[in-house]
Amino acid sequence: MSRTNAVESDWQGAEVATWKLTVEYDGTRYYGWQEQRNARTVAGELRTAAESVFSKPVEIAGAGRTDSGVHALGQVVRLRTDWRQERIELHHALNDRLPPDISVLKAEEVRAGFDPRREAVARYYLYQISTRRTAFAKRFAWWVKDKLDAGAMQQATESLPGRHDFGRFCDKRAGEGSTIVVVNDVQFGTDGDLLLIRIGASHFLWKMVRRVVGALVEVGRRSISVEEFASLFDSRRAAASSFDIASHTAPPSGLFLEQVVYDERRKLGALRPAFPVPKLER
Repeated sequence: MSRTNAVESDWQGAEVATWKLTVEYDGTRYYGWQEQRNARTVAGELRTAAESVFSKPVEIAGAGRTDSGVHALGQVVRLRTDWRQERIELHHALNDRLPPDISVLKAEEVRAGFDPRREAVARYYLYQISTRRTAFAKRFAWWVKDKLDAGAMQQATESLPGRHDFGRFCDKRAGEGSTIVVVNDVQFGTDGDLLLIRIGASHFLWKMVRRVVGALVEVGRRSISVEEFASLFDSRRAAASSFDIASHTAPPSGLFLEQVVYDERRKLGALRPAFPVPKLER
């Protein structure tokens, strides 16, 4: 019997509640979001906490799968159970049982058919690059020792919005279909000694953001030009480039699932760091 069928069998005759949770986590200690046998994951920790609260099986589904070491500022989770509780009591009960690097920010009761993955209209990822060594933010940023040309990197990001084939920028998981992704928003900025890159799209491919960031850093190092970066998304021109995208994959430490959007009218806030690195006086 599958986990879902087992849960539903345990709920027969009960009134089922569906909850939308907004969750933040430091992914450093976890083997990604998705539950895996013999590996510690964020979803696994959340399930353990919820089943401790409810004293019975629950159904959990997330809006997206973050990889090992990747963080989230606003992962969205559906939690279904037959145990009914006040929103604030559920919020506190889960946080009391979760480890300190996972926190439920908000709990809302929603309609039974809510699907956090399929109903999302956009997802936003934030990547942080530190331009100096930092003792405190090393879990949340990629320290690049070389001097980077931030202007060239920003210019290169202008080629990202639109419909592109990101096949060269991903590792395909079993069952994944098209590698075409429509990027609807890219922002580049600085804050203290951080370079910030925000990318928004309806969906993302495995390792796509980290490989885009890795290639942008090579633009900043002047290893490849802005024009060559743009050519990597053009199947007619990409073959002319010898640039090995996979070998320049950015580390997971700087990557955050920033927000999952369900209303196209919703406005994102200003680009700002998840964990700041104050500017040193030089």
